[in-house]
Amino acid sequence: MAMRHRAVRLVAAAVGLLIVSVPVFAHHSNAIFEVGKRVTVTGIVTEWFWANPHCLLSLDVKGADGQVVRWVAETQAPPNMTPFGWSRQSFKPGEEVTLTVEPARSGRPVGRLLRAVFPDGRTLVPGGSAGAAAATGGTP
Repeated sequence: MAMRHRAVRLVAAAVGLLIVSVPVFAHHSNAIFEVGKRVTVTGIVTEWFWANPHCLLSLDVKGADGQVVRWVAETQAPPNMTPFGWSRQSFKPGEEVTLTVEPARSGRPVGRLLRAVFPDGRTLVPGGSAGAAAATGGTP
């Protein structure tokens, strides 16, 4: 009888561990994005959220119909970005920027940030050569 209770507890613990670990694994997946597809949008920065676990850039983009759509682009954590020239001051509300993103599969105005280009030509790419390759559709 004690052996049976022990086996039940072991199975329950294993199932519990799996339940907790699946969302953690899924969180670090790119499954929500259309990997390989590129969308370019130009808009006005509304917010640059510089924090773990991901930095987020929000901008207002005027569509062909004149309607403004709020886009949100996700990128890596600050420690992964700073070696490539990114900082808390990279974007300021009110400035224009052109983004290349891998869009969300859902069709919502959300994407994984691949490249940011400012009107003066300054360019930010996450992750160095791997990020540059992703931004242009190549391989590192």
